[in-house]
Amino acid sequence: MTDSPRPRDPRALPDRWRDTLLAARSGAPGPDAGPDPLPYAENLLARWDEPQRRYHTTAHLTAVLDRIDALAGYAADVHAVRLAAWFHDAVYRPDRTENEERSAALAERALPEAGVGEAVTAEVARLVRLTVTHDPAEGDRNGEVLCDADLAVLAGSSQEYADYAAQVREEYGFVPDEAFRAGRAAVLRQLLALPRLFRTPHGAAEWEARARRNLATELELLGPSSDPR
Repeated sequence: MTDSPRPRDPRALPDRWRDTLLAARSGAPGPDAGPDPLPYAENLLARWDEPQRRYHTTAHLTAVLDRIDALAGYAADVHAVRLAAWFHDAVYRPDRTENEERSAALAERALPEAGVGEAVTAEVARLVRLTVTHDPAEGDRNGEVLCDADLAVLAGSSQEYADYAAQVREEYGFVPDEAFRAGRAAVLRQLLALPRLFRTPHGAAEWEARARRNLATELELLGPSSDPR
């Protein structure tokens, strides 16, 4: 397993969706297996391309899917994890707080219609809701893989992390600077307070220390006005 898997072309996303959906349908691609996967891919990709997004874009989706590929051996059901990646930010409005719940509800509506069984649909929705905290329970292998893949951006190079932080700030451009600094600092402290940011063996070994350095650096750069004391 490599630390930095070769990024795949975002234009391949419809094919990746099709392959995952067919696998989640128990791999039966025949005419009776379910409806055409392509319209579902088009709907989801349209959501990921909405104009309010700067970080939560198809580039982020591609990166998360690439990381899941790298961590696939740790998952109990990698197809469910990949579907959860597709849905985890499918509903995203930075001015709202219920994005994960609405994304999970979208999965609960769309996946049965797309031919996915009840158990897999329930697992996908559970995983999407888990991205509220990124704090999977001990032994939750699917949750560990999804959360590690989603948080891997925190372990980028200094420039990659700075680009990520700038994109997040752009998404919250409607928030005044002081309020943003306070809110962002609270998020960073919540992450730093987790006993472990990464739960898979690979994530813990390769990403933990670098991610904590990046988070601590951003928190320091936010300045004293972000300190609640």
